[in-house]
Amino acid sequence: MRRGLQSTVIIGALLAFYYFGFGLFGSTGGTIISIFSTLTVISIGLAIFMENRNPSTTMAWILLLALIPVLGLVFYFLFGQNVFKRRKYDKKAQRDLMAYERIENDALRMHQDWSIFDPSRQKLLGLAQRLARTPISFTSETRILTNGEETFGTLLLELRQAQHHIHMEYYIFRADHIGTRIQQILIDKARAGVVVRFMYDAVGSIQLSKAFLKEMSDAGVQVAAYGSSKSFFSFFSSRVNYRNHRKIVVIDGDVGFMGGLNVGDEYLSRSKTYGFWRDTHMLVRGEAVRTMQIIFLQDWMHTTGEKILEQDYLSPQLRFMSGDGAVQIIASGPDNERRALKNIFFSMITSAEKSVWIASPYFIPDEDILTAIRVAAMSGLDVRLLFPAKPDKWIPFLASHSYFPSLLEAGVKIYEYEKGFIHSKLLIIDSEIATIGTANMDMRSFHLNFEVNALLLKTESVARIVADFERDLLSTSQIEHTEFMNKRLIERLLESGARLMSPLL
Repeated sequence: MRRGLQSTVIIGALLAFYYFGFGLFGSTGGTIISIFSTLTVISIGLAIFMENRNPSTTMAWILLLALIPVLGLVFYFLFGQNVFKRRKYDKKAQRDLMAYERIENDALRMHQDWSIFDPSRQKLLGLAQRLARTPISFTSETRILTNGEETFGTLLLELRQAQHHIHMEYYIFRADHIGTRIQQILIDKARAGVVVRFMYDAVGSIQLSKAFLKEMSDAGVQVAAYGSSKSFFSFFSSRVNYRNHRKIVVIDGDVGFMGGLNVGDEYLSRSKTYGFWRDTHMLVRGEAVRTMQIIFLQDWMHTTGEKILEQDYLSPQLRFMSGDGAVQIIASGPDNERRALKNIFFSMITSAEKSVWIASPYFIPDEDILTAIRVAAMSGLDVRLLFPAKPDKWIPFLASHSYFPSLLEAGVKIYEYEKGFIHSKLLIIDSEIATIGTANMDMRSFHLNFEVNALLLKTESVARIVADFERDLLSTSQIEHTEFMNKRLIERLLESGARLMSPLL
């Protein structure tokens, strides 16, 4: 019996026993069933306790099981089990490491002259290389693409110029105006003999129709769904909790795209709900594209079983250029026990000497990151958080607000973006180091999602990111500590309640 079906049966049985046990089996039988249900909850709580998870995560699960046992069991079977994660992703981690070592071994072992950076920056680069196990490139070119118009205009142009292959991976891909335009280019290229591989996340792109995908596959586009559900019961298993949140496009192994934008008309500010959509993407050329390619190929193999780590895809037209700084592509996910992105974020914040600027649509930090931010502010650094004034998801929005009082008390300046919805995911240190990519400043990105970010040090792109951040501040209002603390009791209760679920979000 499949795990999804097993979970469904257990959940259904517990719900029936819990709510109808007395009526169906009489008082004695009902009592026995209630005792059984209670023991089940206690047993699962003990199992969670013995797994030695993060204390806050452990307490969140135990509280959920204690306060609302039936709902807690449902959530645990859907989102809490680590067995699937260990069994599935330990193998992926080993395969990915072997790929990096085999293909980028020379770049990883090559002695690089980091003397142009001060000791604290050299320390950060060394840590990032050890955690991510991907090379740091000084021969890559990056260009920041601000918002949807610039991003999709550049992407469509590069896609039309593809000669050998197109590799595309998105969390959300919609069959709307921009999605259809991209689809037609992929179809035309596949018919012209270009190898096209298209991968999407089955949860994020759940509304993508079979007809839309069939039109692509009939034209020769190779289509794969990460975390696809082959049956209804598969949704009732923990696999749906681990999502591929990456946005990667690699064209001919020579040019790559990554950043915060999925594919949909809302990212072009065409949504009546969100209005203007503020986001940040990036174009990459040169050596760093190879790392993006390897990440895609390993994701493709994990999803389809097809091994295509061939030289034709790794560097057919690789152009080594004189980069203007350091660039590293960093992959992170549930298969990375080193928590690469989270720990690099932590190191960046704690090494800051002047400023820490953060932009994130979801701000649900763990204790390590929260403490690092608070200490930076209390040390006199210029710490700023750029956050949406209106939500796209209410529970994360409320949970994020529960962290604001302690940040404001520490001296963090919090700005609410009012021009529209800000979806950029940025961390900027001292105006010379930055990360850009798919990872939010939240626990889901740190522990559950597959993410990809770029670490940039003293590149021209960092200057562009800084300029964009400063311009974004002109469309904000700053949260005042006194006013924020005077909000209604019901709002504070909702925020505190949402925070209890922070380790699960």
